[in-house]
Amino acid sequence: MSPRFLIAGALSLAIGLALTGAAKAGPTLDAIKARGSIKVGVGTQPGFFAPDSNGRWQGFFVDFGRALSIAVFNDPDKVQFVSSSPQQRLPALQSGEFDILLSGVTQTFTRATKLGFHFGPVVFYDGQGLLVPKKLGVSKGKDLNGATVCVQTGTTGELNITDFFRQNKIAFKPVVIEETAENQKAFSSGRCDVLTQDASDLAITRTQLPKPDDYVLLPERISKEPLAPAIRYGDDQWLEIVNWAVYATIQAEELGITQANIDSFLTSADPTVRRFLGVDPSLGEAAKLDPKFAYTIVKTVGNYGEIFDRNVGPATKVGLDRGFNKLWTQGGLLYAPPFR
Repeated sequence: MSPRFLIAGALSLAIGLALTGAAKAGPTLDAIKARGSIKVGVGTQPGFFAPDSNGRWQGFFVDFGRALSIAVFNDPDKVQFVSSSPQQRLPALQSGEFDILLSGVTQTFTRATKLGFHFGPVVFYDGQGLLVPKKLGVSKGKDLNGATVCVQTGTTGELNITDFFRQNKIAFKPVVIEETAENQKAFSSGRCDVLTQDASDLAITRTQLPKPDDYVLLPERISKEPLAPAIRYGDDQWLEIVNWAVYATIQAEELGITQANIDSFLTSADPTVRRFLGVDPSLGEAAKLDPKFAYTIVKTVGNYGEIFDRNVGPATKVGLDRGFNKLWTQGGLLYAPPFR
């Protein structure tokens, strides 16, 4: 047999494996199914993740945890949320304490290669910001020469703030503190002139200060902080479930499907809509998921825009504009691959 036919045969075999479910379940998904629940590592920032007065977790990232529970178990409540500090979260994921991190962790080259983590789709495009007292009289980061800066250890923020001051040829004095609450306390007490974290965190922190109107978030974003679900290497099928559960919320918004109107789409003649909602069950069956997993996710937690607006959007206490977290059709970066 000629090399050409050998290559063609190998290619056909590879494609066949891909089409018949080459993404195999691994130890994480096996453990999830045996346990009957998903363990999700989260943080403790209201709006993104925090227990309510009844002890039930609520927030932007929490809703994606419930979406995953639906994808695996067809039930939004087979999920355990466990808070973890920025210093502990990645080691805890690596050691198996969590099945997934939804704690606002930044996707980086080193974390993906050297540390051995896979990342799902970016669910929140953020950037490191600078929060200062208005009385400091500055309007931009370049005005902060000689400032004392509170930064949290064990985060990408330490390197980012050093790079920012070095690039702008200005000096600063770092105050490095491990705990989030202590970091904020040091800032509010005047121990440092600047508090630096992801801008989304700073927006929440500002609302928690004794006099929020005395502080301003400067316009610069000194880094790229793509926040994405993180899982351990070694479980292809679990990674794909994470991917497509997230994409389902984005695809729904692209199609104009919401919690309120989703049932009206069940009679649509559009093949894209029929596949997406499981009216045509072929996609779900091929992925060994409930054919209506996307329908149930959107019916339960909403599309991406609804999740954002409900938890952290302009009408909430957090008050964030969507910015880069708009759909690609609206000038943002959110984009779902085809459900086909």
